[in-house]
Amino acid sequence: MTLPANVTRSDQNRALTLSTIAFTACFAVWTIFSIIGVAIKEELDLSDFQFGVLVATPVLTGSLTRLILGVWTERYGGRLVFTLQMLLTALATWLLTLASTYPMYLLAALGIGLAGGSFIIGVTYVSSWYEPEMQGTALGIFGAGNVGAAVTKFLAPFVLVAFGWHAVAYVWAAALVLMAVIFYFSAKDHPKLVEDKAAGKKPISFAEQFKPLNDIRVWRFSLYYFFVFGGFVALALWLPNYLVEVYEVDLKTAGMAAAAFSLSASLFRAYGGHLSDRFGARSVMYWTFGFSLVMLFMLSYPPTQYIIETKEGPLTFATEMGLWPFVVTLFVLGFFMSLGKAAVYKHIPVYYPHHVGSVGGLVGMIGGLGGFVLPIIFGVMMDLTHIYTSCFAVLFAVVLGSLVWMHYAIGKEEKLIAAGGPERDQELAAEQRMAATAEADSRVLTDWRPEEPEFWRDTGHKIARRNLWISIPALLLAFSVWMVWSIVVAKLPSIGFDFNPSQLFWLAALPGLSGATFRIFYSFMVPIFGGRLWTTLSTASLLLPAIGMGYAVQNPDTPFIVFLILALLCGLGGGNFASSMANIAFFFPKDEKGNALALNAGLGNLGVSVMQFVVPLVITVSVFGAIGGEPQKADDGTLMWMQNAGFVWVPFIALSAAAAWFGMNDIAEAKSSFSEQAVIFKRKHNWLMCILYTGTFGSFIGYSAAFPLLARLQFPEVNALKLAFLGPLVGALSRAATGWISDKYGGARVTFWTFAGMIAAVYCVIHFVTNSDQPGAFWGFFASFLALFFLTGVGNASTFQMIPNIMGSEIPRLMPNLRGEDLMRQVERESAAIIAFTSAIAAYGAFFIPKSYGTSIELTGSPLAALWCFLVFYIVCLLLTWYYYSSRRGLLYDIERQKK
Repeated sequence: MTLPANVTRSDQNRALTLSTIAFTACFAVWTIFSIIGVAIKEELDLSDFQFGVLVATPVLTGSLTRLILGVWTERYGGRLVFTLQMLLTALATWLLTLASTYPMYLLAALGIGLAGGSFIIGVTYVSSWYEPEMQGTALGIFGAGNVGAAVTKFLAPFVLVAFGWHAVAYVWAAALVLMAVIFYFSAKDHPKLVEDKAAGKKPISFAEQFKPLNDIRVWRFSLYYFFVFGGFVALALWLPNYLVEVYEVDLKTAGMAAAAFSLSASLFRAYGGHLSDRFGARSVMYWTFGFSLVMLFMLSYPPTQYIIETKEGPLTFATEMGLWPFVVTLFVLGFFMSLGKAAVYKHIPVYYPHHVGSVGGLVGMIGGLGGFVLPIIFGVMMDLTHIYTSCFAVLFAVVLGSLVWMHYAIGKEEKLIAAGGPERDQELAAEQRMAATAEADSRVLTDWRPEEPEFWRDTGHKIARRNLWISIPALLLAFSVWMVWSIVVAKLPSIGFDFNPSQLFWLAALPGLSGATFRIFYSFMVPIFGGRLWTTLSTASLLLPAIGMGYAVQNPDTPFIVFLILALLCGLGGGNFASSMANIAFFFPKDEKGNALALNAGLGNLGVSVMQFVVPLVITVSVFGAIGGEPQKADDGTLMWMQNAGFVWVPFIALSAAAAWFGMNDIAEAKSSFSEQAVIFKRKHNWLMCILYTGTFGSFIGYSAAFPLLARLQFPEVNALKLAFLGPLVGALSRAATGWISDKYGGARVTFWTFAGMIAAVYCVIHFVTNSDQPGAFWGFFASFLALFFLTGVGNASTFQMIPNIMGSEIPRLMPNLRGEDLMRQVERESAAIIAFTSAIAAYGAFFIPKSYGTSIELTGSPLAALWCFLVFYIVCLLLTWYYYSSRRGLLYDIERQKK
């Protein structure tokens, strides 16, 4: 890394520091109407639409002038242009105090808008001082000058209340004049600009400067900035009035609450620049859009009252986001918007190193126009719908469109680059290819040969292990969210929810039903989208049920249908298992695949036990304070924070999703379409393994979901909830710890003896349930279930170990034309698809086992009928395992004896 010619570190620091301070001062002036506009609105009795136009007018000028200011900065230098821009803005701010009518205010606001043009002046000026490897960080630090909006929101209300809004204008104008003087006498022109002037060199023509604007990519970047910057400015202007009207707080409180958003949307821009330098601006943009969608969905949902007709009359309940959750959600949204602002401007000097002023000016202009157009749209939407949250719905639509366009364009661009197709402008094409190569995701593994010992020892093992240890906590959280209802349903009656046993069993069973269904689709997602992207998205999706549950359980009037929907959404966690196992299967060689899958699944399954241990603890304390909501009073008079059962997972889900994106890899050769994977539906052994895996994993997850409630109903005198976590714990640990046995002795033999043990264990459970009134019956019942959990864990590992061996034997017979790497690739592809699909089918056990208990109790008054059905099913699984795989005629008999 070398410094630009004739530039020292001291020169760089000087340019960056002065530009950042100047930009902060300009931004404070640019957003001045967010505070004084409220007073002017009351003074002139403006409508929401008129208020939106007033606060947006400065943004219009600041946006439209960016294009020409960027070009002028390239031609005449940032020192002169920045100084003149600040002096003219200060003059317009002072003239604002002389206005008396609405048109006069609009005219003054146009002049104040010059402050917004400071951004492109600073971007062009600062980027010229830094080498490409540091431009993202430098521009991120400069862009943190957006914090000027927070300065205005924090300080201006106090000045306004004490001295009136005119005083705010006087003070802000004086500060800007002072900054202009300091900048002019302290800043330096770039050495290259000085040399060009001394040599009489003519500046680049306007036509040449505007040439890149024909590229569609520039307009795509502009749309990104329309949201991350335009949306930020629009909300910065709109929020104080929103908070005053929606939450009925005073202006000082509204200003400070809005300042929290402005701070997070500004200060973290420097961090966004660092991330863009390190991981690529493209990756940061995916994070920005993905998390913004989640936050904006939550913010756009209006306070709603529901009326549901029941046989006992109307049932009414309401949903509404309180002030503190609103502020926290905005803070998180601002954080990701700040990362996105840095990422957009990291793209520009990389793709267009000789046209930063013109390209950056256009992008900044479109982004700034977002700050002008969006407040007007907010006002129109408010006047039309009378729904306050409609402003966030507008932003949600913008983000969704941006994300779709970005993903489509990147895919098309990568294909063009790979093909080396001609472009209209060869010089620009070369720049773009170089930039795209630098931007290309280094986490895609194009050379992956785990079956080669030398490659595995030197390279593969380390990468595979890293992906495994990131996958495990993500899967653990997925299981925690998936099975959280197994504890929550047992507590709902004690805090005022009037649900009968059948309804409670439905809530415990539905996550299993939806989770299993999601798994069918998730089974094929990794080869289509890549394991890294899909793990990130599927993990982040867990935020929806976790947050939704946290709100629903706080109100006993919440109807049963809402709980059913949330229970179905918890199935998103169940779906993750299929994609997680398919992804990890690609990373390991056949001899280590059984143990790797056992660790991933076993420690992931541990999430059930972790949840059943953690939730009973966190619901007894106010973990999140006022932000988490009020406690509920239980039947015995104790206070419970049942919402913590959902909220406690939220920060860990966010961290795990981030770890997946930044730490995992995709395997290029693992990519395949659905049609290529769908061949498994023709494989007889795919369906046989679905049955066997349902007997092992289906039993594990079904018993995990139903055991707490079953124990409570059969042995009400025992507090079984304190012990419920032990069953899933034993099952998860046995799966993780016994994978090596199947690798050594063969999965078929281990599976056969596992089913034999499960038959005996279920018979013992039947015995103790039948004699539940005898002394010590509960402990016999509990010990039998622990044995069942242990055996399901062993069987989970052994059945998955069987699949690669089965397909390794079957594919050469079914596809004799394949040889070498093609054969190995087909075996890997089908094995991963079958592993994922069998896990999807088996997950229905999480629905059928709780539902079977509920139906059996409803029809016969006892769970015995369901238990006898389980025993018969295990006998069928034992016979299938013996006949097809472990007997002398079985497919794996000779293979497994060679292992020993």
